[in-house]
Amino acid sequence: MEPIILASKSPQRQEILKHLNIPFISIPSNADEAVAVNLPPEKTVEQIALRKAEAVLRSSLKINTPWIIAADTLIFSQGQPMGKPADIESARRMLQSYSNTSHKVITAICCYDEKSQHISTRINSSQVFFKALSQAETAWYLNTGEWQGAAGGYRIQGIASCFITKIEGSYSGIMGLPIYELYDILSEHGYSFNR
Repeated sequence: MEPIILASKSPQRQEILKHLNIPFISIPSNADEAVAVNLPPEKTVEQIALRKAEAVLRSSLKINTPWIIAADTLIFSQGQPMGKPADIESARRMLQSYSNTSHKVITAICCYDEKSQHISTRINSSQVFFKALSQAETAWYLNTGEWQGAAGGYRIQGIASCFITKIEGSYSGIMGLPIYELYDILSEHGYSFNR
């Protein structure tokens, strides 16, 4: 299989590509990830994924493969976007907003195909349900430091999984790269999984 460019340094996205035996080169994007407040959640995430792909495409790096895959994941709790927490107090507020309720995790994938000069996107939406969190559980989790650098203040495959009672949707999508949508978008662009 030909390698793809992954416009991300995310270990979780890299882990998914390794699991699928898809060769890749990681080129982190320096795109602006500011959230547009006037767009619906799905469009917001799609816009950021597009920006990431375009930033890598416009970079001065020599790209020897026709495919660029970019993705973006955002958590929306009570209708509000939850980015990466700036500090422990913002992480605490995020966790408290998840307690005893559900929140939406949206991941958008963008694929740029240099051969056809075609860009397409896919969007995956999942619902994550948290147990009621006690102050002691919240403090224990925050003390692990796992919230640092994590969209929405947690990683589903980490310690926070102790608090998740149910998910509706795609586990890989919540991790940051939904496998079905990845397969679908690469297939649309003629990527060969048989080489």
